[in-house]
Amino acid sequence: MAGTRTGDSTAADRIRQAAIASFAEVGYGGTSTRQIAKRLNMSAAAMYPHYRSKEELLFAIALDGHQGVLAALRSVDDETAPAGERLRTVVAEFTRWQAEHHELAKVVQYELHGLTREHYRTITAIRRETSEVLAVIVGGGVDSGEFSVADADDAVLALSSLCVDVCRWFPSRTHRDPVALGRAYGDLAVRMVR
Repeated sequence: MAGTRTGDSTAADRIRQAAIASFAEVGYGGTSTRQIAKRLNMSAAAMYPHYRSKEELLFAIALDGHQGVLAALRSVDDETAPAGERLRTVVAEFTRWQAEHHELAKVVQYELHGLTREHYRTITAIRRETSEVLAVIVGGGVDSGEFSVADADDAVLALSSLCVDVCRWFPSRTHRDPVALGRAYGDLAVRMVR
């Protein structure tokens, strides 16, 4: 699975997957380590060799998710392409990732309040890097005259919000294909800035 750290045990990965499902379903505050362990038919004590606390588990999930989406965006961003094509491709990938990993994305977008201040700062630094991918593209498009927006920062915020919100409702009756949704959002993104 995308986001899994190299060297982690199978048990740690299973614990993360059970926690993601529970956090996405009932929230971080509504989930106990006992409930996570119950999903795996293990005792809560069996989790502690892998994660010392529920907060440490949330941090591992948030780190995996944020690093995963940032890596996905960087992997498709062709800095030599015109700004419109770059934006279309990056927004399509951002959207696809949020849809394909909707449970993980929901946790990493809406449950960060459970993190310690130090862990939260680590995650927000990665979030800024992710926003910067879009900011560089939008700024380059404005500078070249390809994009016409009143405020590039507002455009980046709107584009990010558009992509991130996908995890809240995906899948739906009308949208079940992450790739097709990504293409549609990529096209919308380009129309927003021209």
